[in-house]
Amino acid sequence: MTRLLLPVAAVLLSPPAPAADLRLGLIGTDTSHVIAFTKAFHGPMGPDHVGGARVVAAFKGGSPDVEASSSRVDGFAEELQTLWDVELVDDIASLCPLVDAILLESVDGRAHLEQARQALACGKPMFIDKPLASTLEDAREIARLAAEAGVPWFSSSSLRWSEIVTTLKADDTRGVSTWGPGPTEPHHHLDLSWYAIHPIEMLYALMGPGCLEATRVPSESGDVVVGRWADGRLGTVRVLLDTWSYGAVAFRPEKVEHSPPDAQHSYIPLLREMVEFFRTGNPPVPNEETLEIFAFMDAAQRSKEQGGTPVRLRR
Repeated sequence: MTRLLLPVAAVLLSPPAPAADLRLGLIGTDTSHVIAFTKAFHGPMGPDHVGGARVVAAFKGGSPDVEASSSRVDGFAEELQTLWDVELVDDIASLCPLVDAILLESVDGRAHLEQARQALACGKPMFIDKPLASTLEDAREIARLAAEAGVPWFSSSSLRWSEIVTTLKADDTRGVSTWGPGPTEPHHHLDLSWYAIHPIEMLYALMGPGCLEATRVPSESGDVVVGRWADGRLGTVRVLLDTWSYGAVAFRPEKVEHSPPDAQHSYIPLLREMVEFFRTGNPPVPNEETLEIFAFMDAAQRSKEQGGTPVRLRR
């Protein structure tokens, strides 16, 4: 029998066999994110496709007292099942054996602690969509339970990887102002967590952690939150109630830089970070920074309740 011998160079240069797609499970089908994310994973090759993972199962969840949840949970679940061949399961325990990683997507942050508690029993890495929780205490409890279970997790806004942030991020930043929409939801006591989490996440992406105190000043068009960092830098977030625009200004030693007026952002960079995290267990955003963001919103909430006085972050 004649053996076919490949040249050594050809063997060394041959690409490795592609890894099997990760099987992803969704908890909560009451946000448009589940459709957008599944479409990116399952859709045709192109700039809006994210390879390496597929959504295979979902638990509907849902919150009857949150309009954004109750009005959408069934429709999104049906679309996942009929259009993307996602299996619907009756509970989180039934989801666990079907998947390699979990996306906790429930739009109601109040549900996240109990749902995370159940999901952590799977022992699978987990992404928790915004808001991480409804209170600072719940956010810290999720982190404690995950550490106890040895399960890696992360939570982040997709705006962290927007063109706004990528064009302004630098080591010599002396201060940052960000802005973005801030509609609220009455069941979330930390009202900034419902939507203003996006410009706050941009602020932290550009400033880094280390905030000591927050001051919240109200206005008719939206509140302004000023954070004072331990090194003396100031970061501000303007929460807009009359527009849906996002943007940022970064202050450098000898110049001021503005984000592009037509800056683009999409879910794709976040989803690519997510797939890498599921494979490595290394969160692209440190858990400690995510918890500080919640401490920042908690201090801003207490500042609002105290008439706009500066309030130190709870450590």
